[in-house]
Amino acid sequence: MNIIEKNRTRILQNINKSHSSSLHKHSDLPKLVAISKKQSEERVLQALQSGHRVFGENRVQEAENRWSKYFSEFQNIELHLVGSLQTNKVKKALKLFDVIHSIDRQSLAIEISKNLDKPCKTKTFFIQVNTGREKQKSGVLPEDINDFFNFCKNKLKIHISGLMCIPPVSDTPGIHFCYLNHLAKKLDLKTLSMGMSSDYEEAIKFGSTHLRIGEDFFGKRF
Repeated sequence: MNIIEKNRTRILQNINKSHSSSLHKHSDLPKLVAISKKQSEERVLQALQSGHRVFGENRVQEAENRWSKYFSEFQNIELHLVGSLQTNKVKKALKLFDVIHSIDRQSLAIEISKNLDKPCKTKTFFIQVNTGREKQKSGVLPEDINDFFNFCKNKLKIHISGLMCIPPVSDTPGIHFCYLNHLAKKLDLKTLSMGMSSDYEEAIKFGSTHLRIGEDFFGKRF
């Protein structure tokens, strides 16, 4: 058993344990999205060989270069875009990713809407919420989320599945996970993309459905 397989087994055990003791234990287990950005091909291949099929990337071009060769070799790969998406990369992203976690501004939502009637692989979209109101971070501000969600859903006809957040590193993450859960409930959304290597067990307590785990899965990047 290689180190990636050991890490995966350990994380899945932790997810099961945290989920079974949470208030959300009757819901489906959260999905483990292995963040493969900037990881070596050797590690990614080990993950695939261990049976893992759900991966997250930050950039469209890097993801295309890496995953185009694996799609024919391994079945049922599910690819998630977890980083910021440039509007000029939307067409390519919609053909490449199953899930986009980072709709964070009106111009991006409009561009996605324009291309939904074309061949499109993406079926699941999250709105990224800047729960910490950090100036250097992308995302819709919490006070604007209701209007932005309705704009995406009603005017642009984008099927928004849930919300995503990245808590400030200086804050207790549970505060932001609880807040995102509250916002999602107000919008009647069932999916939450929250929780990374250092805080995914905390995120499970607040109903996370998608855990974005990189370093704890793959180890530190070279």
